[in-house]
Amino acid sequence: MEHLGIDPLWWVTAVELPVLGGLFLLIWRARLDADQRLDELAHRLEIGVGQAREALSAYKLEVAKSYATTGTLKDVEKRLTEHLVRIEAKLDSVGINGGRP
Repeated sequence: MEHLGIDPLWWVTAVELPVLGGLFLLIWRARLDADQRLDELAHRLEIGVGQAREALSAYKLEVAKSYATTGTLKDVEKRLTEHLVRIEAKLDSVGINGGRP
């Protein structure tokens, strides 16, 4: 570069150092921005997971409150069947058979 009249020390001082400094500053700001966004995203994720857990707990509680066990259903079915059989027997004894000849 000496043949062009440009001193290499001047080139490094005037051009390369400011460019490298600018690149460093650009990378540093990009990293800070990425870290900040990552922290914000992690916070949002924590909030979302917490809300999902609360909703699931509420749903489990509602299901537990309104859940009918198989044994309970069989007991209700048995009682209804017994009542229907008794009603049918009473209707047969009175002579009403639902309009059948």
